[in-house]
Amino acid sequence: MKTERFNDQNKRLTDFRTEVLVVCPACRKQAVASVEYENEKSRLLCPSCGYNKERTTEARLFGIRGPVEMAANLYFDVELWLVHPFKGDVVWAYNYAHLDYLESYISATLREHKDRSHFTLLEKLPRFYHDAKNRAALLKLINKMRKRPL
Repeated sequence: MKTERFNDQNKRLTDFRTEVLVVCPACRKQAVASVEYENEKSRLLCPSCGYNKERTTEARLFGIRGPVEMAANLYFDVELWLVHPFKGDVVWAYNYAHLDYLESYISATLREHKDRSHFTLLEKLPRFYHDAKNRAALLKLINKMRKRPL
């Protein structure tokens, strides 16, 4: 996906955390962890082997009981599906929409930012994502991640 211009949408990591592609703990194939914060439910479902687990989002923190909003995969302590080493670091994404967003940013030769607030996804990325010298290698890696067999 080659773009010349990227207009920052000020997305945050939280915009991608409700449906996360993960490694199934039973068969090691691609599964989906999802969460519905308003219903306080999280679910892990594997279309390959039928693994199906449901959990509450309620937790006990500091002696207080209540719902905790975090990425869907964390309720099940499972590995992310879209993860790959890169020059001593790691490239990862929660899902294909997250990967697409990263890809469009990395591939752009002109990156336009508007009214960032120090909490956006792009501001929190490690330096290697921003370096033009890594552009080709990162795009190749993203393509490889996208083609990982289910």
